Amino acid sequence: QVQLVESGGGLVQAGGSLRLSCAASGSIYRINDMGWYRQAPGKQRELVAAITRGGTTTYADSMKGRFTISRDNAKNTVYLQMNSLKPEDAALYYCNVKNWRWVDYWGQGTQVTVSS
Repeated sequence: QVQLVESGGGLVQAGGSLRLSCAASGSIYRINDMGWYRQAPGKQRELVAAITRGGTTTYADSMKGRFTISRDNAKNTVYLQMNSLKPEDAALYYCNVKNWRWVDYWGQGTQVTVSS
């Protein structure tokens, strides 16, 4: 089993920044892709950004240029730097990792609230 602990969510004014972190622990042999998803009330969970073990990144179109995903393989940790936050970015943000067998693990979610 893999446990994910997320941190860094909170309340921020529009235009502000937050940095999310997600640390993986437990039965880790190797983590492949890591990523962040979000889910707002009444909406489906959507991909925010993902990063491969080698550092290749993917972003949802609405996050390009504002969000940056990174990872530290030695610490089994993924980060999401969010700048120029908008009220529509408010959601519960979930960390996702895929282990060496491409099995998905999810964090418990961290709330991001953006005031206008």
